[in-house]
Amino acid sequence: MIRRAVRYLDRRAGMAPALKKALRYVFPDHWSFLLGEVAMYAFFVLVATGVYLTLFFEDSTAPTHYHGPYKPLDGMEMSHAYRSAVDLSFSVKAGLLMRQTHHWAADVFIAAIVLHLIRILCTGAFRKPRELTYYIGVTMLLLALLEGYLGYSLVDDLLSGMGLAIGYSVALSLPFIGPNFAALVWGGPFPGSGAFWSRMYIAHVLILPILIGGLLLTHLALVAARHHTQFRESPRHTERRVVGVPTFPGYAPRSLGLACAVAAVLFLLGWLVQINPIWLWGPYHIGSSTNGAQPDWYLGWLIGALRLVPGFDVVIGHYTVIPNPFWGGALFPLLVFGALYLWPRLERRLSGDYAFHNLVERPRDNPLRTAAASAFLTWVALVFVAGSADRVAVYFGLSYVGQIWFYRVFIWVGPAIAFFIAKRVCEELVAGEHAEKVRKAAEERAKAVFEQA
Repeated sequence: MIRRAVRYLDRRAGMAPALKKALRYVFPDHWSFLLGEVAMYAFFVLVATGVYLTLFFEDSTAPTHYHGPYKPLDGMEMSHAYRSAVDLSFSVKAGLLMRQTHHWAADVFIAAIVLHLIRILCTGAFRKPRELTYYIGVTMLLLALLEGYLGYSLVDDLLSGMGLAIGYSVALSLPFIGPNFAALVWGGPFPGSGAFWSRMYIAHVLILPILIGGLLLTHLALVAARHHTQFRESPRHTERRVVGVPTFPGYAPRSLGLACAVAAVLFLLGWLVQINPIWLWGPYHIGSSTNGAQPDWYLGWLIGALRLVPGFDVVIGHYTVIPNPFWGGALFPLLVFGALYLWPRLERRLSGDYAFHNLVERPRDNPLRTAAASAFLTWVALVFVAGSADRVAVYFGLSYVGQIWFYRVFIWVGPAIAFFIAKRVCEELVAGEHAEKVRKAAEERAKAVFEQA
């Protein structure tokens, strides 16, 4: 059947050479390379479920009253956006399944990108000639975070309303341009004009998905053009030789199986595991707030940064130049993504390595790089954990203020400890491998001498 299909395409479009090259493309046979594919297939599920949700969601903040099957909200005033989301959960066929699968897919999409990025940082896969591929991946992560934030903000429940209030405060805190920028985006003082919801909706369902999809296609095209990196697992693996599994019949069935597995797991999570029960939070009103409101996990690091910065503003005379939310809500993410974008250039400058690389290194093979990545990730992770200080105070009775002061100190001490531990572990692993090789060589020499005797 495949032969007939190839013959048909070749006779009418002359595609046999291109198809032959595509089917013979070699993929590396290592599990860590599947992380990127998990992110891609989660994105496909996101798009598919998002299309279904778009058919029933109303992007309007005009007031209405709820009269539906969920009695605790019956007769309550709310926006059309929130009412349509509640109706999706209780009245639309498969609506709750699609809503929760969409939410889980967003979480898995970003988690897979982060894990993929960690692999790239620790193995040196960002080195020349793949810097552009790396930059596109980091940009996709940035856009995915913004897309996720807009997605759960559209529902207009109490949790999303508080998240938007925090975002508005961070926008206002931008030095010099903050008030004008916030007025431009929100269309007026918080909660903004009715057009703000339409802007969010268009950005979430059209602009950002197209940008992410375009970057994903460009990312894949660059990977295919330069081929995948690979580990040096045998003498056959060299900088000039690609070793692995061909697209067909080896890799395509495996990748198709992974796609089905990712989709199946996401739909099982959407079916069995409750996430973001908006009917429990209730609709958002400006005067409403709740203790324990937490955003999705991928924004926890920003909440942690806002909590860790001491309460101070930069004031000149009677003019507040830099309000407090700027440090944790804007400067911290700028530093994190700035470091990610500068990472290839910094390593190239510090190591003096300007050569082309098709082979990646195991984390232990470059202790300094692995230690630097461990320190950086520990720094971000500690800020992330600090975002849960209020929940820890409620559940375990630990002082909230004491936790904040602990994290304010440990976010600087922890990365240093992680750096030295990671560096020492890598050096010991390499030394252990070297000692094992020496031992085996000595055994082989002793065996040879014994056989000669």
